[in-house]
Amino acid sequence: MKSFIAVGLVVLTLLLLGNSLFVVKETERAVMLQFGELVNADIEPGLHVKIPWVNTVRKFDARIQTEDSPSERFLTLEQKALEVDSYAKWRIVDVGQFYVSTRGNTSTAGSLLAERINDGLRDQIGGRTLIEVVSGERDELMTDLTEDLNRTTASDIGIEVIDVRVKRIDLPDDVRSSVYDRMITERNREAQELRSRGEELAIGIRADADRQAVIFEAEAYRDAERIRGEGDAEATGIYAEVYNKDPEFYAFTRSLNAYRETFSSKGDVLLLDPDSDYFKYLKNGVLQ
Repeated sequence: MKSFIAVGLVVLTLLLLGNSLFVVKETERAVMLQFGELVNADIEPGLHVKIPWVNTVRKFDARIQTEDSPSERFLTLEQKALEVDSYAKWRIVDVGQFYVSTRGNTSTAGSLLAERINDGLRDQIGGRTLIEVVSGERDELMTDLTEDLNRTTASDIGIEVIDVRVKRIDLPDDVRSSVYDRMITERNREAQELRSRGEELAIGIRADADRQAVIFEAEAYRDAERIRGEGDAEATGIYAEVYNKDPEFYAFTRSLNAYRETFSSKGDVLLLDPDSDYFKYLKNGVLQ
C-alpha cells in the first residue's frame, strides 16, 4: 500500500513539475495569463515557473515574418490606374500589445498590417506620377511608407515593419492597350522631332561644308595662279638674262631647236624662200 502511495506521489510531483516549468526559446516571445488576464507581458528566453492550471503561457515566433498582400488597384497623381503587388517584412516588438491587439494570432496581425500597407500605398502613389512610381521615386516611396507605418504599428499592433517592397507594378487589362498606344504615339512624336532637328542640323552642316569647300577651292586657285605667275615671271627673267649675255648664241640654239622639230619626219614638206632668215645658219655653213 505504501509503495502505491509513493508511486502516486512521484507521479503527482512529476505532473506538477511538468506543468510548473516551461521554456521560452531564443526565437520566441511569450506572455503569461492568469485566468485569461495578462499578468506578464514579456517573458525573456529561458526556463521559467508558472502556477499549474492557473497560469497559461502563450508563445509567439519572434523571427521576421512575411506578409504577402494581394494585388490592389491604385490611382496615380494623373489619375492613371496601376495594379500593385507588395509584401512586408515585420516582427513582434511589443509582445503584450501584440497579444491584446490580435489575441496572439499572426494571421490577424498580417491582415491588419496589409490594410495599413494598402492605405499607405494609396496615399504614396496618389501623390506621384506614373513615371515616379515606376522608376524615378520607387525606392523613396517604399522608404516613406515604411517610416509612416512604424509610427503607429508598434503602439497599435505591437509589431515593427522592417521593410515594404513592391513585387510588381502593372497596368490594368482594361487600360493597358490605350496606355501603350499613347506611349507609342508619344515616342513616335519625340522620334520625329529628333529626326527633324537632326535633319535641320545636317542641312546646316552640309551648307557650311559646301561654303568652306568653295572658299578653299578659290583660295587654292588664287595661290596656284599667283605661284604660276611668279614662276613665269622668274622664267622670263632668266630667259631675258641669258639672252642679254649672248644674243647670238641664244638665236643659234633656238634655230637648232626649230630645225630639229621641222626636219624630224622625212615625210614633211616645207615651202620657204631660200633667202629667208630661217636658213640663216644653214647658208653660212655654221652647221657644216
